[in-house]
Amino acid sequence: MKRLFTRMIPALFTIVLASPAIAQTYVPPPLRLVGLSGPRFGVTVLDQGVLDRLEERAVTVRRPVISQFGWQLEKQFFSASSGLTALNEWVLLMGGLEQGLALPSATWMVGVRTSKGTEFGIGPNVTPAGLALALAAGITYRAGPMNVPINLAVVPSAAGVRVTVLTGFTMRRP
Repeated sequence: MKRLFTRMIPALFTIVLASPAIAQTYVPPPLRLVGLSGPRFGVTVLDQGVLDRLEERAVTVRRPVISQFGWQLEKQFFSASSGLTALNEWVLLMGGLEQGLALPSATWMVGVRTSKGTEFGIGPNVTPAGLALALAAGITYRAGPMNVPINLAVVPSAAGVRVTVLTGFTMRRP
C-alpha cells in the first residue's frame, strides 16, 4: 500500500501544478480579416447652411446636388456564426466635379452588417464645410466574390445637413 502511495505522489503533484492551466479560459481562434475595397459613386444633397459655409470659405457651389466619386477601403474584422459582421471602413470621395469643383471628403465608419446584407455605421467625416458625424445605413447585395452596396448617409453638422446616396462594388480579398 505504501508503495502505491509513493507512486501516486508524483502523479498528484503533476495534477496540482497543471490545474491552473486547466482553469484558463477558452481562447478563440485568430481572426480572419477580409478586405473589401472598391469604387463608389453617387450624389449628395447639400442644405443651404452647408452652401453658405462653403461660400464663406471661397467655394461657390452653383447647385445643391453634387456628384460623388471615390473609393472605399473596408476591412471585416469579426464574423459571428450567425453571419453578423463587424466592419471598419474609410470612404474617400471627391464631389462637385460636374460643377468644376473638387470637394474632398473623408469618412471613417465603424459598423455592422447582417447575414442578409443590411448594414449600419457611424463615424467622423471631414470636408471643406467642416467636421461632422456621419450616420449610414444600407444593404449589400452579394454576387460571388463581388458585393454591390447601396448606402444612404446623413451627415448633420454645425453648418447644416448633407444627405448622400452611394453605390459601387467591392471584390472580396482575403
